[in-house]
Amino acid sequence: MLDAVFAQAAGAVPDAPSALDQMIHMGSLLAVTVGIVYFMIIRPQQKKQKETDAMRSSIKKGDRVLTTGGLYGTVVGEKEGIVVLKVADDVKMEFSREAIIQVKERSG
Repeated sequence: MLDAVFAQAAGAVPDAPSALDQMIHMGSLLAVTVGIVYFMIIRPQQKKQKETDAMRSSIKKGDRVLTTGGLYGTVVGEKEGIVVLKVADDVKMEFSREAIIQVKERSG
């Protein structure tokens, strides 16, 4: 009688997932996680970097810009990778193009 109870209980328990099933499940969870990270973090950052690069490459004479140091100036000259800003009367400073974070006003 006791053997019948154990046999019935053993038959009612579903089989445990195999190692292959577990690996497929873990792999799919990893793929979903990587996809979420890509679309939520990496892709927006790449888009923002492209916009920033386009803004920096479009800087021209007469634009009023803001530097990473918080300095406002007007572009009076450009060299390869360098922007010359007029920050006050008779005061011109050279900055790396990478130091420009925002164009405040475009020249007409």
